[in-house]
Amino acid sequence: MNMSPVALARIYEEDFKQDMAALKVLPPTVYMRVTENIPQIISFIETVIANGQAYATSQGNVYFDVKSWGKRYGVLTTISADAQDEAVNTDKRHGKDFALWKAAKPQELSWTSPWGKGRPGWHIECSTISSAVFGKQLDIHTGGIDLAFPHHENEIAQCEVYHQCEQWGNYFLHSGHLHVKGSQEKMSKSLKNYITVKDFLKKFSSDQFRMYCLRSRYSSAVEFSDESMDDAKNLLQAISSFIKDANAYIKGQLICDPVREDILWERLASTKVTVKASFADDFDTSRAVAAIMDLIHHGNRQLKAVTKDAGSPRSSVVYGSIISYIEGFFNALGMSFEERQVALRGDNSAVLSNVIDELVQFRTKVRHYALALPEAAETALVEGDAGAKGSKQEEKEKRQQLMRERRPLLEACDSLRENLAAFGIHIKDRAAVSTWEMAEGGGQAEQQAQEKS
Repeated sequence: MNMSPVALARIYEEDFKQDMAALKVLPPTVYMRVTENIPQIISFIETVIANGQAYATSQGNVYFDVKSWGKRYGVLTTISADAQDEAVNTDKRHGKDFALWKAAKPQELSWTSPWGKGRPGWHIECSTISSAVFGKQLDIHTGGIDLAFPHHENEIAQCEVYHQCEQWGNYFLHSGHLHVKGSQEKMSKSLKNYITVKDFLKKFSSDQFRMYCLRSRYSSAVEFSDESMDDAKNLLQAISSFIKDANAYIKGQLICDPVREDILWERLASTKVTVKASFADDFDTSRAVAAIMDLIHHGNRQLKAVTKDAGSPRSSVVYGSIISYIEGFFNALGMSFEERQVALRGDNSAVLSNVIDELVQFRTKVRHYALALPEAAETALVEGDAGAKGSKQEEKEKRQQLMRERRPLLEACDSLRENLAAFGIHIKDRAAVSTWEMAEGGGQAEQQAQEKS
């Protein structure tokens, strides 16, 4: 390939950025590249040497002297600097010493340094760049659990030597591995058991992936499978359906029995307390989501449709408050449940939404016309009154005739509802109006059409 290593890296960098944008991951405030910070890395290493915790060798390598750092090494993972060394067959003084600068190998990318041509070690890159951005102290450091040692342990040692500080990082959040179901191995490129982001998003949405992640503690290992993703999809659909039903109730489109507001206000207050406590407990998102789903359960229990409006006042404020809290919770986590957001993707989503609105309104008018049969006469039948009895019979026959004539209209309405459901568009017929929603991820027919294309 006639391409420089830096140019090749940029290609993969842009591909990564596109994947993160597709997953709705916010971009960082600043992008820092090792190749653009080599002078700073060399200066960082020189300071560590000057402070007595690193040494250069005749072969052009520079190592951190772990034993010189004594008991301060291993504060994160309780690895002792005095533990038995592994066999050393290099120019290291001790087996646990790690490279800050590596002498160049043939055909390897390298830079000029006081120790000869070479390249930075793995750990020193992160220490230098994080120090350049955040200074001498870092509040929260994240990464996979497999980075705790040696990477994060070595970062701590390097930075505390360089900055001459007692504690460089305040908190380390280590995430668990993602496993393929039925395998004890983590999903990784080297094992060739991975799924690319692009392939994943052909089948699932970014919100579905977020819900999948939220259902487990960030520090726990999780298994990936279609079943677990379907569970996440069903949760999202349940949330979306509740919000739409609650909005329909607020607008008077869903007629229900009187609501026990005191119960719902109490549940909302209790949910807020539980969610706050869950996030304070090492970001226990699974417990927080469970509290939200319990609130939705109690909200749904009182949204039972009835055929006749008893004229009782609607409890719009409590349902509006519940909707606002749920949407705020998920918005903070990068997910949206605003009306019509569900799966209407692309530049024409607003147009499609308006088209479906018009279609559902037309169907509603047709359906109401088909159901609007004249009421049976309330004329009291007097015994022997043949005229009244004949009139009653005529009205009955007329109604039956109208029912037969309009039945095809109702069948057409039902057929349209079923056909749209195959594409993930679900129509709900209510007492006064009909509403619609689109299922998360669309319908089977839509997916099959996409696969064929």
